[in-house]
Amino acid sequence: MSEVKIPEGYKQTEVGVIPEDWKLLTIDDVASFSGGSQPPRSTFIFSPRPSYIRLIQIRDYKTSNFETYIPEHLANKKCKNTDIMIGRYGPPIFQILRGIEGAYNVALIKATPSNDIQREYLYYFLKTEKLFQLMELLSRRSSGQTGVELPALKAYPIPLPPKSEQTAIATALSDVDNLIQSLEKLIAKKEVIKTGTMQQLITGKTRLPEFATNADGSAKGFKQTELGRIPEDWEVRKVKSFTDCTSGGTPSTTVRSYWGGVHPWMSSGELHLKKVYDVKERITDKGLENSSTKYIPKNSILIGLAGQGKTRGTVAISKISLCTNQSIGAILPSKEFDSEYLYYNLDTRYEELRSLSTGDGGRGGLNLTILRNLLFLFPSKKEQTAIATTLSDMDAEIQALQQRLGKTKDIKQGMMQQLLTGKVRLLDSSAKSDTQTLASKGELQA
Repeated sequence: MSEVKIPEGYKQTEVGVIPEDWKLLTIDDVASFSGGSQPPRSTFIFSPRPSYIRLIQIRDYKTSNFETYIPEHLANKKCKNTDIMIGRYGPPIFQILRGIEGAYNVALIKATPSNDIQREYLYYFLKTEKLFQLMELLSRRSSGQTGVELPALKAYPIPLPPKSEQTAIATALSDVDNLIQSLEKLIAKKEVIKTGTMQQLITGKTRLPEFATNADGSAKGFKQTELGRIPEDWEVRKVKSFTDCTSGGTPSTTVRSYWGGVHPWMSSGELHLKKVYDVKERITDKGLENSSTKYIPKNSILIGLAGQGKTRGTVAISKISLCTNQSIGAILPSKEFDSEYLYYNLDTRYEELRSLSTGDGGRGGLNLTILRNLLFLFPSKKEQTAIATTLSDMDAEIQALQQRLGKTKDIKQGMMQQLLTGKVRLLDSSAKSDTQTLASKGELQA
């Protein structure tokens, strides 16, 4: 076996080849860890008060709806917004978080860097995929009862560059994070705009310019209906007056010969795709023949009839002809309406659909009778198409931003793998990172 040649300026270590001016240490050498605490729940209050301090919990990183405060003199473990915090328990275990000002509870651990390591460099190293996978694996072995395995975390090796290079690496990765956050904010902004536009156009409160006036230039009026005030040239109609509905079925999962064929078969869990161009499962001719499932045509509107969580009432549109399970109702396409318009109309009515569910408190489900009797605002076919096109264009813009966000996240992962191992080095200010290249494109303009 030929000997592996080590590049000039590098050295062989137990974790592989690293730059010769880097040290190989353990995380315990460069950081200390302190678990949280909390006083009895009887001391908790749920709004700010003098001499009280916020108690930081894992859920506070997802929402501020459950803020909790404790007496400051009972706060034994405090954190600042610059601190590195670790989620002790899952799922997912080993979340690496920025600090929130306050006192932290037992589900969090604070990581404090030594003088040998730059804080942001430690933050990014703790977020590396290999370290996460190890912590997750150890947690699974212990059924997650012990949370983060601190001895294993402390013993984990860390190749450490000089302080100046740590700063350069952390800055490059921070630039990408800023780009990711900007994209996420822009996507959220576009989604809010789309939701508002959809509500206005679908109800007729706002009309597209070419449909807002009469032939003489006067503004079109409104009329009162069972659905409230609507444009005077719109109708209110039930689904059964212009098309029909159907539902599907599931071939027996115990008969292998029913599965793995050529017929696309959709489960209700795939309604989140919204615009369905493909599905995961395929069934055979026998599976099709020996179940109540059947093909529904392209451009059918799909609605979750039952299911846990948010599935019931979720709306999608089929962009291919496919089969579905029994928990999906399909409103079949018709020449009288634009399927995309109907999709967007129903997509604004999620809470209404859930409220129409049969059973105690709406816990039962929707059915085809309910779908057939749904009332719709019906503009002309031409206006339906124009509304659908406007909303579809907005969807396409959001999707393009989401794809750009995914690509940027992939770039960051690649940069972490390269920079934190020394395979790519940032040794001077002239070295350009991928984030500078991305940012220079000016792709974040709203």
